[in-house]
Amino acid sequence: MGSIRILMLGGTGEARNLAQALADRGHSVLLSLAGRTENPAAQPVPTRIGGFGGAEGLANFLREHAFDLLIDATHPFAARISRNAEEACSKVGIVALSLRRPQWIEQAGDRWTHVETAAQAITRLGTTPRRVFLAIGRQEAHVAEAAPQHFYLVRSVDPVDPPLCLPDMQCLLDRGPFDMERERTLLESNGIDVVVAKNSGGAATYGKIEAARRLGLHVIMIARAQATAMRTVTTVGAALDAIDHLFPPEMKRGV
Repeated sequence: MGSIRILMLGGTGEARNLAQALADRGHSVLLSLAGRTENPAAQPVPTRIGGFGGAEGLANFLREHAFDLLIDATHPFAARISRNAEEACSKVGIVALSLRRPQWIEQAGDRWTHVETAAQAITRLGTTPRRVFLAIGRQEAHVAEAAPQHFYLVRSVDPVDPPLCLPDMQCLLDRGPFDMERERTLLESNGIDVVVAKNSGGAATYGKIEAARRLGLHVIMIARAQATAMRTVTTVGAALDAIDHLFPPEMKRGV
């Protein structure tokens, strides 16, 4: 079977699953992680950790290692690396593919307020003290300091650094997936009346959204940034099909 050299920008469960599938097909895959998580999950292919030095640095890396394809399978909110990837591939002239799970869609019974940024979400909490489940990760958690009148239950994989300066808060370190019943118990036991979340999509963290619906809670939903201009697929299967189309057998390198 022919083999292609692939640089995958990862950090999601979909990236891990796609990397495994590509390796099983005999392709040479290097998975790159940003390094924002202190203890990343084990990966099925060789891995590098850290940035590239912007779009120009990524372009140089692609040239130096003679990659045939770049796959952007980063988190849907990793907008900067996605922009850099798009620019780098344009500079080098190699094929780029984006793997993005579909975003969540508001369902009957949901009480969503849509905002564009985390800062806007905090503003929309209002001035009256509320009990907030802040589930936006540690990178932007400090926006909550602009509204210290609320109680915040802050969940992240790694500790927020530097620590949040809030008078009434609880930090919870945990890694998904999170099922609905567990999330419902968490919301009820902490008296939460509003959830602040990013529209990440996927099943792993949807439990809090379903739990909020069943409890009749308000959700302030942060929208994704504008979609990349890269060719985009939404599932691992679709990514594999796209790669087969882009690199038919007669174009692939010999092993």
